[in-house]
Amino acid sequence: SALFNFQSLLLVILLLICTSTYVHNVAPSMLDSRKDGVLGIFWKSARVGERLSPYVSLCCVAMAASLFVGT
Repeated sequence: SALFNFQSLLLVILLLICTSTYVHNVAPSMLDSRKDGVLGIFWKSARVGERLSPYVSLCCVAMAASLFVGT
């Protein structure tokens, strides 16, 4: 489970950020109308992905390298 394994939790968070950012770039109205509530998590993660994209991409590369090496 992703809750008990820290590497899996980081992977889920990275995938959430990257997917939300992609969806917001393709269809902005889909996330902009849902800024509040539980679905606001997707809008917030899209903002993180847009504003911190160099750091998110470095984290994705580091995660890919760690999964490739197997540590």
